[in-house]
Amino acid sequence: MAVKLETDLITPSLTRIDQQLRKLAADAFDVFYKNTPRRTGNARSKTRLSGSEIQANYPYAERLDEGYSPQRPEGMTKPTEKFIQQRTREIIRRK
Repeated sequence: MAVKLETDLITPSLTRIDQQLRKLAADAFDVFYKNTPRRTGNARSKTRLSGSEIQANYPYAERLDEGYSPQRPEGMTKPTEKFIQQRTREIIRRK
C-alpha cells in the first residue's frame, strides 16, 4: 500500500497564507495609527513599526490606550487586536 501526498495543491495555499501573514503587521500598524488620537499630532508622529512590533514612544501612550481621549475611548490596542483576529481568520479560511 502506498499513500501519496499531493503537495502541488497545498504549496500555493501555504505560500499565499505566508505572504498575507507577513503583511499583517503593516496592516495592523495602519489600524493602530488611525486609532491613535491626534490633537497635536505628537502621538501619531511618535508611533512606529519596527519589524512586527508597533512602538508608541511617548510617555502618555498607555493612558491614551486606556481610553483617556474622547476621540478614541477604545484606545488603540483593542481595535488593532480585533482587526488582527478578523484578518487572520480571513487569511486562513480563504481558499
